[in-house]
Amino acid sequence: MSFLEDFRANDCIYADLESLPKILQRKYALLRDLDKSLQGIQQQNEQRCEQEIEEIKRGLKSGNAMPDSSLVRFSDEALDEQKHAIRIADEKVALAVQAYDLVDAHVQQLDQYLKKFDEELRRERDSGAPTVSPAPTLDSNIKSGKSGESSRGGRKKTRLSAAGTTAANPSMDLDLPVDPNEPTYCFCNQVSFGEMVACDNPDCKIEWFHFSCVGLKEQPKGKWYCTDCTGMQKRRKGK
Repeated sequence: MSFLEDFRANDCIYADLESLPKILQRKYALLRDLDKSLQGIQQQNEQRCEQEIEEIKRGLKSGNAMPDSSLVRFSDEALDEQKHAIRIADEKVALAVQAYDLVDAHVQQLDQYLKKFDEELRRERDSGAPTVSPAPTLDSNIKSGKSGESSRGGRKKTRLSAAGTTAANPSMDLDLPVDPNEPTYCFCNQVSFGEMVACDNPDCKIEWFHFSCVGLKEQPKGKWYCTDCTGMQKRRKGK
C-alpha cells in the first residue's frame, strides 16, 4: 500500500483533524468566559479596595488609628477575591497551553506524513517510476540552518527551499503555516525560500543568501563571496 493510500485509509487522522476546530472553539469559548469572570472579579476587587482606603482615611482623620472589625472583614474579602482572580488566571494559562499543545501535536503529525510522502516521491523518482503531482521538498537543513554537507568546500553552491519547490511545481498548492522557530538568512533576514547560494568564506556570519537579494539568476561558477566578505578581503589586502 502506498503512502497516499495509507493516509487516506487512516480514518483516525481525518477524524482528529475534523474534530480539531470544534475542540478549539470550545476551549476558546471557555477562555472568553474565564476572562469575563476575571474582569468582573478584578473590577469588584478594585472597588472594594477603594472603599477600604476611604474608610482608613476617615478613621485616621477621626483619630482612630486602629481599623474596626468591618475594615478587617473587607480586607479578608479583598484578599479572597485576589486569590480567586489568580486561580482563574492560572486556569486561562492552562487552557491556552492545552490548545497550543493540541495544535502542535497535529502539526507535527502532518509534518511526519509530509516527510514520508516526500521520501516516497524521492524513491519513485530515483526508480524512474512516474509520479502523480510533485510535492514540496522538505529541506531538513532549514531548521538547523546548516547546509547538510560536513564541510564548506564540498557542499553544494545552491539549494532549493520548500517554498521554491512549490513555486516550481504549481500543481502542489499547500498552505503550510510558518514555523516561528525557523531560522532566517541573507541580508534581508528572511526565512529560506527559492534558490539560495552559500558564501565560500568559512567565517561568513550570514552564510546563505537568496538569489534575488544578491543579484544572481543562476548558479555561480567557482567560488562566490558575499559583498560583506568581499569588502573585508579588499580592506585586508589594502593594509
